[in-house]
Amino acid sequence: MNQPTDRTSAFDASKLNHAKCPDCLGTGELRIDSENINENFEVEKQTVITPCTRCNATGFVPAG
Repeated sequence: MNQPTDRTSAFDASKLNHAKCPDCLGTGELRIDSENINENFEVEKQTVITPCTRCNATGFVPAG
């Protein structure tokens, strides 16, 4: 009955003491707001969500 932690929704409590990533503030994702003007001269706003590259989408800064 040994299942990986991602299947059981269990987490490692020792990670709660690690420093949060300053780029994504511990969320593991970056949100980039952008505005574009379309062919009708209307402003289109969108938010691009991408995994944080600094912490590899974990939300914690790697020890080092």
